[in-house]
Formats: sequence, C-alpha cells, structure tokens
Amino acid sequence: MNLIDALRSRRSIRRYQPRPIPKDLAASLIDAAQTAPSAGNLSARRYILVSNESMKRILAMAAYSQEHIESAPLLIVICADVAASSIRYGSRGSLYAIQDADAAAMCLLLAAHDAGLGGCWNGAFDDDLVREALALEDGVLPVAILSLGWPAESPARPERPRRAGDVRWID
Repeated sequence: MNLIDALRSRRSIRRYQPRPIPKDLAASLIDAAQTAPSAGNLSARRYILVSNESMKRILAMAAYSQEHIESAPLLIVICADVAASSIRYGSRGSLYAIQDADAAAMCLLLAAHDAGLGGCWNGAFDDDLVREALALEDGVLPVAILSLGWPAESPARPERPRRAGDVRWID
C-alpha cells in the first residue's frame, strides 16, 4: 500500500477479533515507531506492551471505562521521557518529549494498518492511574494508549471539513 492510500484508509478501530498479535509483529511495530522524528535524535519516548488481561482491565478503567481498551489483544502505551529530554532542552524538554511520543504513535498506527491490524489512539485517561498501574518513574508521562488487534469492524471514512483559517500560506 502506498502512503497516501494508507493515510486515507486508516480508521480508528474499536472492535477486534479475539486473535493474538504475534510478538514478532508487535516488535516490528515498535521498530516502525522508532523511525519517527525526534528532537535532538534523543528518542525521548518509551513503549509498554500489554497483553495481560488484568492489566488491560486496569488500563481500561483508567481510560474512563473505554471497552475497546480491555478487549484489544494488545495495548501499547507510549510515554514521553520528559526527564531525558529536559536534560538537554530544559523547560522545552517536556514539549519535545510529548511531540516525540506523538510522532511515534502515528508511525506505529500506520505500520499496524499496513500489516492488516486495526488500532485506536486513546488519549482520554487518568494519567496518575496509568502511571501507578505501570509503575512509571518520575519524569515519564503516559501520552497515548494504543489499542491494537485484527479488525472486527470497517468504519466509513468520517467527514473532516476544513474551517476558514485552518490553512494559511505566507508567500
């Protein structure tokens, strides 16, 4: 699939088949995530892969009871390593680490789509509960919980109208 087709056909998938994702495929998704741009090439991001049913249940609760988080065969929690980025960039380190994590999340979702998987980017969760459940150290911020699996749905493309002022060109 070419990139433009992948961008146009990727959807947020929230229903999954009860099939596990092989560990080698999950590893290739992390490799794809690591191709994302990174401030200062620090790769100030971390990945936590979760297939444990109890932990998925806890993370689903932390994500305000979003059912697809518990039902997904695999969750990948992408975290910003704010501490690592701040050593180099000071107060801007937090922003750069979050940007690093976000870029990695998008690369990972596109790689998952290319592999035939469905995924959903989840940003609505209680940071403190996720940090506690995953025993994240100080300076590591959970940014996204990606739910992944073999799709059990095929949603239509949503309308995304442009609003006045969305795009400006200064020539």
